[in-house]
Amino acid sequence: MSSTPTAPDGVGTLSGQAFAAYLAGDRQRLSDLVDLVTPVLWHAARAQGASASTCEDAIQTALLQLVDRAETIKEPAAVLGWLVVVVKREVWRLVRGERREIGVEEVPEAPAQQLDPESQSILGERQRVLWQHIAVLSPRCQELLRVIAFADKPDYAAIAASLGMPIGSIGPTRGRCLDKLRVSLGSDPGWAV
Repeated sequence: MSSTPTAPDGVGTLSGQAFAAYLAGDRQRLSDLVDLVTPVLWHAARAQGASASTCEDAIQTALLQLVDRAETIKEPAAVLGWLVVVVKREVWRLVRGERREIGVEEVPEAPAQQLDPESQSILGERQRVLWQHIAVLSPRCQELLRVIAFADKPDYAAIAASLGMPIGSIGPTRGRCLDKLRVSLGSDPGWAV
């Protein structure tokens, strides 16, 4: 790795750099890439409404496909968008398979918004209230806020590509979503300080 400080790049840029180094033979950079993209992939997968285990399987599959198909990706800077698309498709494929196995009526409507007992006990009351209010936002707002909220340095170009949004609409859409969330939280006595 270079000893020069990195500029404040987005996750997409940093992941592209790590992937380019991996392709050039620095196999250690794959670990850096995985560390960079996993939070974004996790929230992109969960936004599809799948269980935690399905999301874990989808992310693992996407990362394995990346290793298997690394040489076919011509533009390293596009690796984050490529991974997000692969994760979403894999989640959809896995969820379809689950529905065939257990029947559509047995699949929870919004598993991404349900918490297991351990998670409920760990989360504070304010966090539960926050996620309850996020859960009532539009699916577009939920997906955008999850991806942006969990990326240290959001890469708007990669986010735009993965969510199918014009890059110029991400900021205004995020602002509208956050405004709706503020209004909703402001009217909830459980959110008051």
